[in-house]
Amino acid sequence: MKKICLIIYLLSIFVLSNFKVYAVNEEDVVKENENVEQTKSTLDLAKNATSAIMLEASTGEIIFQKNVNEKRPPASMTKMMSMLLIMENIEKGNLAFEEEVTASAYASSMGGSQIFLKAGEKMKVEDLLKGIAIGSGNDATVAMAERIAGTEEVFVKLMNDRAKELGLNNTNFKNSTGLDAENHYSTAYDMSVIARELVKHKKILEFTGTYEDYLRKDSASPFWLVNTNRLVRFYQGVDGLKTGYTKEAGYCLTSTAEKDNMRLITVVMNEPSTQIRNGETSSMLDYGFNMYSVNKILDTDTSLQKSKVELGNDLEVEIVPTEEVKILNNKNSDERNVTYELELNTIKAPVKKGDIVGKIRVYEDNKEINEINATVKYDVDKANIFKIYYRNLKNLFKGF
Repeated sequence: MKKICLIIYLLSIFVLSNFKVYAVNEEDVVKENENVEQTKSTLDLAKNATSAIMLEASTGEIIFQKNVNEKRPPASMTKMMSMLLIMENIEKGNLAFEEEVTASAYASSMGGSQIFLKAGEKMKVEDLLKGIAIGSGNDATVAMAERIAGTEEVFVKLMNDRAKELGLNNTNFKNSTGLDAENHYSTAYDMSVIARELVKHKKILEFTGTYEDYLRKDSASPFWLVNTNRLVRFYQGVDGLKTGYTKEAGYCLTSTAEKDNMRLITVVMNEPSTQIRNGETSSMLDYGFNMYSVNKILDTDTSLQKSKVELGNDLEVEIVPTEEVKILNNKNSDERNVTYELELNTIKAPVKKGDIVGKIRVYEDNKEINEINATVKYDVDKANIFKIYYRNLKNLFKGF
């Protein structure tokens, strides 16, 4: 037993000592961080926007920010939360893309941007989602809200509950569409968090990244959809997310683009025109892709160590991360000094891949910058009683 403990201890030391991917002088790191923070605070990539933000999606690290916690009407960017709830319901099995939804008189009465649903009209969830993601249809959004929650009012409560789960303290929704309403507000930062959560559902990007499509294709009056986010067509790599405009909100846009294995998310609020909104968003994306890159530290197949499985058919199992671990690097700065620590729970069979068995804490110069879950690399069934008896008997005779 002592030999086994010693081996595990030495193995842990070996893994941790060899995980220091980057060796950077501590003084240089401090200077680098000071320079990066100074750049973020002085650089204004969205001069005409009241508030703006740019972050890298996989790490959540902010590249640029401006008045990010200022509360403002988000206009139709609100629909990102509506789409998030729709995607979550689909993935939970509560909703299907092929299901037909009947539009109510209330849904069909929505003003603003719409797909002109008629009361009693049936449309598939997939097509309604196109109407929301591409055409920003208020009627399509309300129809889906009523399908999921019974009424838009109850759906809005679900939206606010989800916002709280995401830690958004500066967001309050009064409707599912983004039409101006008293006490309906959010911030550039909160919108970016919703966007980051939404892009985890890769299927949504097939909708938000489509420039044009048709609804009611087989009818006598097909309805042409053109994406309100023109960058989907005119900026390479952009595949979402949501525009917004009301007189009170100004021109808003949450955008996302992927290039060189890095996904950026940008938000601008209260721009003076669509041209300036699109231009400043493009400049932000240019800057992000030109100046930053993402390095993968761990992937979901990286074996961190082997751990004992109590009562398992296998005595040991490999431990892996539940998700990739990445860090953001400034291309003009030294690479960052990153390490990790693995904290494991007692593992008892049966255990399946995906079950959380511990935590992986990621550090930069002794400061925790990320925490993700650890799981097993493969399923381990519980050993039958005869196998357990044989093992105990074998261990007993080892003592003699």
